[in-house]
Amino acid sequence: MGKFRFGVSLWSIGGRAQWMGKCRRAEELGYDVITVPDHLGKPSPFPALSVAAAVTERPRVGTMVINVPFYNPTLLARDIAATVQLSGDRLHLGLGAGHMKSEFDDAGVPWHRAAERIDFLGRTLGELRRHLDDEGVEQPPLLIAGNSDGVLDLAAEHADIVGFTGLRQKAGEPPGTFQLDSAEAMDDRVSHVLTKASTGKAVAPAADIEFNMLVQSVSITDDRRAEAEAWHTRSPNLSVDEVMEAPQLLFGSVTEMIEQLQARRERYGFSYVTVFEAELEKFAPIISELSGQ
Repeated sequence: MGKFRFGVSLWSIGGRAQWMGKCRRAEELGYDVITVPDHLGKPSPFPALSVAAAVTERPRVGTMVINVPFYNPTLLARDIAATVQLSGDRLHLGLGAGHMKSEFDDAGVPWHRAAERIDFLGRTLGELRRHLDDEGVEQPPLLIAGNSDGVLDLAAEHADIVGFTGLRQKAGEPPGTFQLDSAEAMDDRVSHVLTKASTGKAVAPAADIEFNMLVQSVSITDDRRAEAEAWHTRSPNLSVDEVMEAPQLLFGSVTEMIEQLQARRERYGFSYVTVFEAELEKFAPIISELSGQ
C-alpha cells in the first residue's frame, strides 16, 4: 500500500499571470501533481504544463488525460518529448481512449466505436515508445485511465499508474453522458486490473502499479446525507446510501474525509488522489493531514 500523494486538475488558464499564480498556489498548498485535461475549450495540455513546470519546483505536471484518438502518434510523441525536456523530466503522461463524441464532431475527427478507439490507444503506446527512443528521451511515467475492460487491460499491461474514473456511460444517452459506479462496481474494476496484472503481462508486478482516483466532488459538510441526496438526482442508478459510499465522492468534515480516503486506500489501493480545480483550496487541509502518510 503506497503513501498518499495528491493531484489537482486545472481546467482554465485565465491569462498568463493567473495561470502562473494558480500553479504556484497548488505547489504552496502541497499538491504533488498539477494536471490538465484534454478537452476542446480547455487549455492545450502541453504548453500549459510546460509553463506550470517552469514556475514551480516540486510538483510533477501531467495530462489527465490525453484524448489519444485526436492525435497523430508521431506528432504526439514530438509534443511529449519537448514537454519532458522543458519540464525537467517532471511530466506524468496520462492517456485515454476518448469518450466525448461531440468533441470529435467539433474537431472534424472521425468517431469510432469504443473497441476501435481502444485498439488505437494500444497501438499508439508502442509508437510513442519507438519515437521517444529515437529522440533519446526516456518515456515519462505512464498513467492510463478508464473504466472499460479494454482500457483497464492496457493499463494493467503497460501503465505505471492506473486511473480509475468510476463513471459509466448512461444507456441510451449520447456518448460522454455518465453516471457513478457503486462501491461494489469499483471493487470489480480494481479486481479486474489486479487479475490482469498478475498474469505476467504487466511491465511491473501488480504491487508496483499505483492506483489513482479522480474525485468528482469534495464537500465539507455536517450533513453527508443531504449531499448524497443531491448527487442521487444526477446519478439515480445508485441509492442515496450507495452514493454515500461511492469512492468518487468525498462528503463530510475534514476528519471524516480523511477517514474515507484511508478506508478507500485500504479497500481499493487508491493512494494517488486527484481533485478538480474547484476543490483546490477546499481540499488543502486534507493534504496537510495526509501528505507523506
